[in-house]
Amino acid sequence: MTNDLAKQNEKIVMRVSTNSMIINIILSVFKVAAGFIAHSGAMISDGVHSASDVFSTIIVMVGYKMSAKDSDENHQYGHERMECVAAILLAMVLCVTGFAIGAGGVEKIFGAEASALEVPGKLALAAAILSIVVKEGMYHYTRHAAKQVNSGALMADAWHHRSDALSSVGSLIGISGAMLGFPICDPIASVVISLFIIKASYDIFKDAIDKMMDTACDTETLEKMKSVVEAQNGVMGIDRIQTRQFGARAYVDVEIAADGNLTLTAAHAIAEGVHDAIEENFPEVKHCMVHVNPAVVR
Repeated sequence: MTNDLAKQNEKIVMRVSTNSMIINIILSVFKVAAGFIAHSGAMISDGVHSASDVFSTIIVMVGYKMSAKDSDENHQYGHERMECVAAILLAMVLCVTGFAIGAGGVEKIFGAEASALEVPGKLALAAAILSIVVKEGMYHYTRHAAKQVNSGALMADAWHHRSDALSSVGSLIGISGAMLGFPICDPIASVVISLFIIKASYDIFKDAIDKMMDTACDTETLEKMKSVVEAQNGVMGIDRIQTRQFGARAYVDVEIAADGNLTLTAAHAIAEGVHDAIEENFPEVKHCMVHVNPAVVR
């Protein structure tokens, strides 16, 4: 990945994160106000949940900024794994959020206070619908950017937006149920939604851990890399190819076979061609190391 592309990706992350923060602040203030005006405890809790998204977005911005730092004497391979740390922190926040929503639902299901749930007003219902639309839109907006820059932390933040949308779905069901005389709808929906949020946090956590443990690239990517290497002039075969993920980036080590009678200069030129082809065709590759072996004549 060139420095220009890295800077462009950083601008995308910062722009998306800044927009997320602004929308979350406005939305959380509106939902909390609507909750108080319409006497909806569910909507007040939903508003507080939206406010927590501001904290998660700050983690994303700090984590990505630190991961984009250049290599230094003590970190000669760069700081990309800091983004994994940010993703893990977000996964933990998401998991705690899921458990809190689920615990609150279980408490209401088995608690006597569920039957005394105050019937909320229509403003709370409107706030829930607006929240679902806005947060689902933010999920797709952030998810698209996360895929564009291959950012695990930004993808985690996208799922935090969806967890907020799911929380609002629970609020909508609960508020509607309460208005229809079935207050138990709210806690049941909360428990179901909490399971989806906890599952999302697990997936984010696992992905971040895999990237910190030098896990290989997926099979499809590896096969594409092999095709690119074999297509280069002078390459007579691939003796070995290894990949490892380093945060949102990857390293590739490949051993190629070439004519054993070539000069060192010619063999080096073939290796350079393979190196450049891999890094040009796979922007997520931070560095490709190429070793040339003499082809075995059979």
